[in-house]
Amino acid sequence: MTERPGCVLVADDDMVNRLLLARGLERDGHRVRAVANGLEALEALQDGLFDCVLLDVLMPGMDGYQVLECIRSQPKFRHIPVIMISALDDIESVVRCIEMGADDYLPKPFDAVILRARINAGLARKRLHDLEQEYLENVGHVVEAAADVETGRFESRQLDGVAGRDDALGQLARVFQRMAAEVRSREDRLKQEVRQLRIEIDDARAARQVAEITQTEYFQDLQAKASKLRLGPDSQE
Repeated sequence: MTERPGCVLVADDDMVNRLLLARGLERDGHRVRAVANGLEALEALQDGLFDCVLLDVLMPGMDGYQVLECIRSQPKFRHIPVIMISALDDIESVVRCIEMGADDYLPKPFDAVILRARINAGLARKRLHDLEQEYLENVGHVVEAAADVETGRFESRQLDGVAGRDDALGQLARVFQRMAAEVRSREDRLKQEVRQLRIEIDDARAARQVAEITQTEYFQDLQAKASKLRLGPDSQE
């Protein structure tokens, strides 16, 4: 069994070869889907995510060269490692496959040990590509978070996925979350202080307006007349 099994697509019109390849790969722990021709291979690629493709060169209808060309022409497939398998034992076929984008070439009858090594190498390339893509996506999340901080839309949980990484990018995300939380806390305290200050200013403005009114001669005269009225008729003599 391999250390990190993957999902492998096998395309070969020879039933015996398909069975041998599928059983050997399954013994190594891989998940395998086997198809009999090129069209079925392309349909299978549309249906699922594969980590490696074993592709026979000579097949009726759509041959391996045509399938390889289709795989390399589509962005969502072009990163999948393709290992060509053929009974053709000539250098021209090997060169053509490599020039068209094949990752490797294995002649029939194939050696199980060599096949295992080629598969493992292809899976390693696929995992490296996937890790690179994941890293770039996580970098994009951090960049988006920085933009959201500036617009006030940042939520700490949007970086939880990146913060779970155990590398430098994960550490950066965790530091970013802490800094953003501190900034938000300071902003909340500042807003509270501003609200309190506004209340104090409003109270002071109201008190000043009251004082300005009570200090006028008109108000003081009214106040004196009100006092006399409260004292009764005798006070007006």
